[in-house]
Amino acid sequence: MKSTAISRQIDDLGRIVLPIELRRNLKIENRDYLEIFVEGDRIILRKPNLSCVFCGNDDNVLDFRGKCVCTDCIEQLKR
Repeated sequence: MKSTAISRQIDDLGRIVLPIELRRNLKIENRDYLEIFVEGDRIILRKPNLSCVFCGNDDNVLDFRGKCVCTDCIEQLKR
């Protein structure tokens, strides 16, 4: 595991801020989802592999009310 030597304080609501440099390097955008795992005494954040709930496609996936739907399925739903 690579150390970044960055420390952040947890606020009163239990939040931390990921530094902009880290978000840019990992291509984490505003409103992106992150999966949270615990392994022993470590907390791991990972960008999930988002795929369409209907077809499983992971290209051109959009968030619709908390569910991932690809643009192809959206077009089919319009019909």
